[in-house]
Amino acid sequence: MNGKIAAGVIVVAAFIVGVAVYYLQVYAFYEEVELAENAPAVELTSLMSGAPEEIIAENFEAIDADSSPIRYRACFTTPMSHSMLTETYEPYEGAVPLTGPGWFECYDAAVVGAALESGAALAFVGQRDIEYGIDRVVAITEDGHGYIWHQINTCGQTVYDGKPPPPGCPPPPGEGDNAASDDTEAEMPQEGE
Repeated sequence: MNGKIAAGVIVVAAFIVGVAVYYLQVYAFYEEVELAENAPAVELTSLMSGAPEEIIAENFEAIDADSSPIRYRACFTTPMSHSMLTETYEPYEGAVPLTGPGWFECYDAAVVGAALESGAALAFVGQRDIEYGIDRVVAITEDGHGYIWHQINTCGQTVYDGKPPPPGCPPPPGEGDNAASDDTEAEMPQEGE
């Protein structure tokens, strides 16, 4: 009888831990983004200046978490056409929407990814290196629905893998100012974080 009680306790404890881990990953760390007064909701990088510029955005909703630089997700609508956007703003090559929590209903990475593949959506640079090695990517569909996420760029991928930055990449934060030692590796953000 003692074996059955011990097994039951282990099963119940494992279930509780599983529910806690699920809750922490999907709900606990995310917070709704509150824009500061007069802060732009959506920016795209201009082909002319190379700097992010505010675009017309309505119905903006976003979530983020401090636990990872790639947890940012946002949705919005815009009246701006694809032809105007492509003439004015920098395209983003290799955009791959990262999954978000299922409860953030306006953002579906599979739908956005399919729209990018079919050409029904175009990806633009929101801001490069919003944090070292992380770009803000903005995809906009032909009907004016927009989606934003953070994506690891080539510099970040290499550095987070513990290698020196490739040519053309800025030095990682802390390099050269004795803030980080050579035996410290950056932790690679994972999809779904």
